[in-house]
Amino acid sequence: MNADKLRREYQSHGGLTEDNIAKNPFDQFEKWFTDATEAGIDLPDAMTLATATPDGIPSARMVVLRGFDTNGFCFYTDYDSQKGKELAENPHAALVFYWREHDRQVRSNGIVKKMTKVESDAYFASRPIDSQLAVQTERQSIVIPGRGHLEENFEKAKLTYSDKDIPRPSHWGGYRLIPNMFEFWQGCPNRLHDRIRYILKDTGNWEIKRLSP
Repeated sequence: MNADKLRREYQSHGGLTEDNIAKNPFDQFEKWFTDATEAGIDLPDAMTLATATPDGIPSARMVVLRGFDTNGFCFYTDYDSQKGKELAENPHAALVFYWREHDRQVRSNGIVKKMTKVESDAYFASRPIDSQLAVQTERQSIVIPGRGHLEENFEKAKLTYSDKDIPRPSHWGGYRLIPNMFEFWQGCPNRLHDRIRYILKDTGNWEIKRLSP
């Protein structure tokens, strides 16, 4: 396969300038995220989460954004999964959002911390019943003998909790990435893309710089 045949020209979406970008990166992210959701882009909340071991071996996977504000980006998972174990030893992580229809990408680096038990309990209770049961079925990332094993345990969980509330397992809950860097990338014609980076300074202010594409 010649992957170069997939090459395409980027469209003009108005560009990203130092004059029209928000002074606060969370405001800029909210604008782009709203643009993506209102445009009907599929899975606008999908994001790549990259973690690493203490000695720098990286791993990445897609997760779902489950909320954001000026405190950071929230997601939920098994604390004993690969990403959970890596975050316990090395809390530095990175996120990437990509909205192809708008030729936009957002990168963010930061420190990840566990959310409170109250926050995790509230979110778990809001999930569909089958999603709650799935968490009770098996521990994420462990080796299992086959799909039948998974489906059998799911049916057992359905029987166990058929007439009572499903508790949040202690090994499952939320994380929040607290950003110290944002980079907004806007694809432009002729590969003259716009890249604007925000760096959090010790003063609490965000320094804004343009990067070469």
